[in-house]
Amino acid sequence: QVQLVESGGGLVQAGGSLRLSCAASERTSSSYAMGWFRQPPGKEREFVAVITRSVGGTSYADSVKGRFTISRDNAKNTVYLQMNSLKPEDTAVYFCAAGRAMSIITITYNYWGQGTQVTVSS
Repeated sequence: QVQLVESGGGLVQAGGSLRLSCAASERTSSSYAMGWFRQPPGKEREFVAVITRSVGGTSYADSVKGRFTISRDNAKNTVYLQMNSLKPEDTAVYFCAAGRAMSIITITYNYWGQGTQVTVSS
């Protein structure tokens, strides 16, 4: 059982930056792709970014491409989401997830964190 704990959320003005962290309870680098998803108020959970297992290939939602960067530190069992040029529409609860395959689909992920709130004011 992999436990994931997100941190780094908060309130930021539009144009600002935040870095989210996702700490895993065990070594995930060789076994799991790691994804970030978000759920805006009153909406479905949506894909944000994913990073593959050891090789570190990445993929992003079009809405965040060029502004967000996903990375992983396998030695620390931690995945990061650097968010720059934030917009009010980025306001959401952000979740990290671990899955066996690189995917943009929520049901393919086996483990989820509890989420961290990101609020971007205009």
